[in-house]
Amino acid sequence: MKKYLKSICSLVAMSAMVFSLAGCGSSSDTSETNSNETSENTENTDSEMKKIGILQLVEHDALDNTREGFIAALAEEGFVEGENIEIDIQNAQNDQSNLKTMSQKFVNDGVDLIFAIATPAAQSAATETTEIPIIGSAITDYVEAGLVDSNEAPGGNVTGTSDKTPVKEQFDLLKEILPDVETVGILYNSSEVNSEIQAGYAKEAAEALGMKYEMGTVTSTNDISQVVQSIVGKVDAIYVPTDNTFASAMPLVASVTDTSKTPVICGENGMVSGGGLATLGIDYYKLGEQTGKMAAKILNGEDPATMPVEFSDVQDICVNLDTAKTIGVTIPDSVMEKAVIVIENGEKTTK
Repeated sequence: MKKYLKSICSLVAMSAMVFSLAGCGSSSDTSETNSNETSENTENTDSEMKKIGILQLVEHDALDNTREGFIAALAEEGFVEGENIEIDIQNAQNDQSNLKTMSQKFVNDGVDLIFAIATPAAQSAATETTEIPIIGSAITDYVEAGLVDSNEAPGGNVTGTSDKTPVKEQFDLLKEILPDVETVGILYNSSEVNSEIQAGYAKEAAEALGMKYEMGTVTSTNDISQVVQSIVGKVDAIYVPTDNTFASAMPLVASVTDTSKTPVICGENGMVSGGGLATLGIDYYKLGEQTGKMAAKILNGEDPATMPVEFSDVQDICVNLDTAKTIGVTIPDSVMEKAVIVIENGEKTTK
């Protein structure tokens, strides 16, 4: 009997051990399976998440609107921040050393695409990488800036949209508003390729209208007040192209020109909002949208080397009636009838 009970106990013990081992094996397999599934899901998420670095030269309306339009267009094309793209926005505050550091950061971070806003930003990014796609905007001339082989066939890792402004038409607008102008001051940052090109166009436009011109150049915002003060007594009006240094400091320009009653025709709408008199300019938000759609194609696999540089065909007249009143200028009815954006009593309205 004792021998029989001993055998029963042995069988029970062996059965318990078998079930225990089976249970351990099942738990380990399940854990390993779950771990593999989690790892696979993480890999899938990481592979779908694209990294975009936005490198902006400086803050002002035109460049800010370009950035916002870009992000909005990406979302419309299915690339939504926090869902399938990560966006890192870096603003260099118009400092070349900052541009270099930020460009290097994007390369080290291994971003999938760099959006460079303004010529110096694109040049800085292009210096740091020939592999990562770079799409630019708020750039006048990609070829002159050394960014592409040609507008039709960029040939490298850079393409984008141009904000080439209708300088000749802007001078025609100046003449329509101020028919008695004989001498115009042309102000720009001499260290920015974008501005040098436009200043050349401005000279040609002035000469074509029989105007004389005085040049005023700066290399930073620190020079603006002195340069504007030195030129207002020599000219009947001032022309400022889409120059990033002046655009970021238009209230400073206006503080001088309002006092001297000197009209300022600007390169873009944001500069008119900052105190300029008028412009015939492009819509930078729409330019950003146009660029965002190009970026979406690149993220979907298209090669920037074969994507032509695109240009904006949207040009609107913008007038600042508050400035006109301050400096004693009457905007002709012929211009007001064509104006799409009007600033009055501090409010901007769009027709």
